Amino acid sequence: MTAMTAADQRVTGRPLLNRRLAEFGTTIFAEMSALAVRTGAINLGQGFPDTDGPEEVREAAVRALRDGRGNQYPPGPGIPELRTAIAEHQRRWYGHLDMTPDPDTEVLVTAGATEAIAAALLGLVEPGDEVIALEPYYDSYAAAIAMAGGTRVPVTLRPDAEAGTFRLDLDELRDAVTDRTRLILLNTPHNPTGTVLTRDELVAIAELCVERGLLAVTDEVYEHLVYEGEHLPLASFPGMRERTVTISSAGKTFSFTGWKVGWVTSTPQLVTAVRSAKQYLTYVSAGPFQYAVAEALGLPDSYYTRLREDLRAQRDLLARGLSEAGFGVFRAPGTYFITTDIRPLGETSGIDFCLALPERCGVVAVPTQVFYDHEAAGAPFVRFAFCKRPDVLQEAASRLQRL
Repeated sequence: MTAMTAADQRVTGRPLLNRRLAEFGTTIFAEMSALAVRTGAINLGQGFPDTDGPEEVREAAVRALRDGRGNQYPPGPGIPELRTAIAEHQRRWYGHLDMTPDPDTEVLVTAGATEAIAAALLGLVEPGDEVIALEPYYDSYAAAIAMAGGTRVPVTLRPDAEAGTFRLDLDELRDAVTDRTRLILLNTPHNPTGTVLTRDELVAIAELCVERGLLAVTDEVYEHLVYEGEHLPLASFPGMRERTVTISSAGKTFSFTGWKVGWVTSTPQLVTAVRSAKQYLTYVSAGPFQYAVAEALGLPDSYYTRLREDLRAQRDLLARGLSEAGFGVFRAPGTYFITTDIRPLGETSGIDFCLALPERCGVVAVPTQVFYDHEAAGAPFVRFAFCKRPDVLQEAASRLQRL
């Protein structure tokens, strides 16, 4: 029992914190970012860009503020302009896959993808339901499952050294499904490994969901950050539209992570279920930014191409530096992140390694072990973010040569 718990019990006779959240402390991102500030280290731990997104998008937000649009409560489902833009975005990129939602009944704007995930789980999961998640998983998944009273069931992505990436064991996924399984929580492109699930893998997941009567919640915030392969929404596969909640956001695509504008697309029934929970979380948020994101979603194809090509170059720059420093480097087909193996450096604990790294060479990274239930499987892996300016990545790579 910690001193905090003992003090809690003196006040109330039991711990203050809801037992569902007892295993969760401060997020690793907050801890490592604080460490970066304290030591003056280069922060390659948290996944946010160090430059703002397009000037015209920022000016759209300023214009909305000055014009008084969104300064008061916007509509609960999101402003019509943004819902229409989201529907058009889905048609533009995935219309050939029959992915064009009705903006009035099949789109919901949220406070970033994090709220969308929490609201989806709160709206769809009953206490005792099992939720399958691919580990390593983004840390909010575990907390949101717990808040919903669900039981998380991890299925581990396994490192494939020959392919230089992580792979899903479909047999393990099938074996994880029980009579208590409610849904599969899927993230592709995948944070933190950078894995992009293949068409064959997604076909198998869709067939499993249909066969076993499962729902799916898909986190697709890195949909435009794919460097090898292609992003295919799970909802586009046979039998999946009526059972999938698709989630994305503006933060990663437009480099305004602080605006916290996300969205859900799905059938009217599933959107209603998610909205039933979401309306009691934030109700609404980011009013003026919603107008700006509506304009951002209409940027030309050249914007998306340039974003992807710039990030691919940044990925390659950091990957070279990490390899030269002695890390085992996994190729990142997507996202902002490179996962590395520290065992070639003679290290075995990612947590100890990351805590010492700022003092050793002035760089902060994140130990991926904290994203695993099977902690031993993640112990030797460390994640670095490459969504930083090339000069920053070059300096970080130079510092890492001290290892």
